[in-house]
Amino acid sequence: MSDSNSASIDAAENGGRQPVVLQVLPALVTGGVERGTIEVAQALCEAGWKAVVASSGGPMVRELTRAGAVHVELPMASKNPLVMRANVKRLEQVIREHGVDIVHARSRAPAWSALAAANRTGAHFMTTFHGTYNLGGFGFKHWYNSVMVRGERVIAISEFIAEHARRIYGLAAERIRVIHRGVDLARFDSNRVSQERIIQLASRWRLPDGYPVIMLPGRLTRWKGQSVLIEALALLGRHDIRCLLVGSDQGRSGYRQELMDLIKRRALDDVIHIVDECNDMPAAYMLTDVVVSASTDPEAFGRVVVEAQAMGRPVIATDHGGPRESLLAGRSGWLVDPDDPQALALAIGRFLDLGGEERQHMAELGQAFVRANFTKETMCAKTLAVYAEILSGTPPVARQDWLIDPERS
Repeated sequence: MSDSNSASIDAAENGGRQPVVLQVLPALVTGGVERGTIEVAQALCEAGWKAVVASSGGPMVRELTRAGAVHVELPMASKNPLVMRANVKRLEQVIREHGVDIVHARSRAPAWSALAAANRTGAHFMTTFHGTYNLGGFGFKHWYNSVMVRGERVIAISEFIAEHARRIYGLAAERIRVIHRGVDLARFDSNRVSQERIIQLASRWRLPDGYPVIMLPGRLTRWKGQSVLIEALALLGRHDIRCLLVGSDQGRSGYRQELMDLIKRRALDDVIHIVDECNDMPAAYMLTDVVVSASTDPEAFGRVVVEAQAMGRPVIATDHGGPRESLLAGRSGWLVDPDDPQALALAIGRFLDLGGEERQHMAELGQAFVRANFTKETMCAKTLAVYAEILSGTPPVARQDWLIDPERS
C-alpha cells in the first residue's frame, strides 16, 4: 500500500486502541453495496481495526462474520419514519457499546438514523454515494436523498456520481473521494476457470459449438436495455451467432414475457435465449465472446463492464455514466449511443469481423486496465485511507486521482 493510501492509525493517536468503523446498510442479501461492505469489513479486520456492520440481516451475514467482523441485526431496511426514529437510539447504543469512531452509511434510510446517532455520540459520519437516486417531485425526494452528501467525507463510486452530487446537491469538491468499485481477481480470473465449469454451463444453456456468443448480464428490468439488444440483433440479421440474456426477472414476469414476445416477432428464437440468474459468472464470461451493457439510463459504475474485462472479454457499453470511466473506448471495447439499436448492431458486427490477434490484444489491454484501477484491494485501500484521513483530522481538500492507462503510463 502506498503512503498516500496508508490506512495506518497509531493506537496512541486513538486513545490506546485501534479504531472502530460501523457500516450501516439495509440488508446483507445480494448486490454491489453489500459486497463492498463485506470486502471493506474484511480489509479493516486484516488491518487490525474493528469492523461492525448493522443491517437487517441476510444470507451474507455468515460471510461477514467469517471475515472477523461483528454484525448487529437491526431493522435498517425499513423506511417507516417511526422505525427510522427508533433506529437512532438503537444505533446510538451500538456506537457506545463498541466504541465506534466512524459511522459509514451506505443507503439513505439507514443514513438518516446513523447521522442522528453519530451527532448524539460525537462519532464521525461519512457516506458512500452509490447511485443517482430518483428525485421525484415537490422537493421531498431531493431532501431525502441529501443525507448522502452530509458526511465529513463522501465516497462517490465514479466520477459520474461525483459530478452528479456536485451538480444536484451542491456537494463541495473537497469532501468528495472518488473510489471506484473493485472486482475480486481471485474469483474473476480466466486462469482459474476450469474447462469442466465452462462445459457444464454451456450444456445447461444448450449452447451449440462453433457459434460466437454475445451476453448481456443484468436483472430483467427495462432500463437494462435487453429490448435494445434484441432490436440490434434483428437489424444485424445473422443467425450464426447466439445471444444470452442472463439475469433474474425478480418477479417482473410481465417484462420477461414482453422480451419473449419481441424475440418471437423478430424471428430470433434460435439466436436469443433468456436464462435465469447465474451462480458462476466467471464461467459465463469465459464461454462468451463479447459482453454487452445496453443500459438506457446511466450506470452509476457498471460492475459488468469491469468483470468482463477482468475475464479478458471485450465489452460494448452505452456511452454514459460509469462505463465512460471503466472502459477504454475503442481499445478494450466500444461505447455506443444509448437506446440506439442501429449503433449497437454496428458495434456487434464490427467485433464479429475482428481477427483473432485483434481480439487478443483487446482482451489483454482490458485485463491490464482492470488490474491497474479496479481491484478489490485498490478499493479497500482507498476506503481505509479515507477513514484514516478523517481520524487524523486532516482538513478536507479537493483531490483528483487519475485512472492508469496501461498503454500510456
